[in-house]
Amino acid sequence: MDAIQQHLLDTYRAAQRSEPAPPPPGRHDRTVLRDLYRHWLTHPPTCRTGASTPSCPPTPSGV
Repeated sequence: MDAIQQHLLDTYRAAQRSEPAPPPPGRHDRTVLRDLYRHWLTHPPTCRTGASTPSCPPTPSGV
């Protein structure tokens, strides 16, 4: 079942129960991505022990 089919099913169930319809899929994607980017800017990832990435220099083994 894809997102559109799930949305249609949820809309039908909401109508049967006299509840408000759920928002369509993808409606908040841009806002979520913007918030994640802002969070990443204010809380950069930290280096874990043993991680070797461009932002984390390699550590000698056994230290």
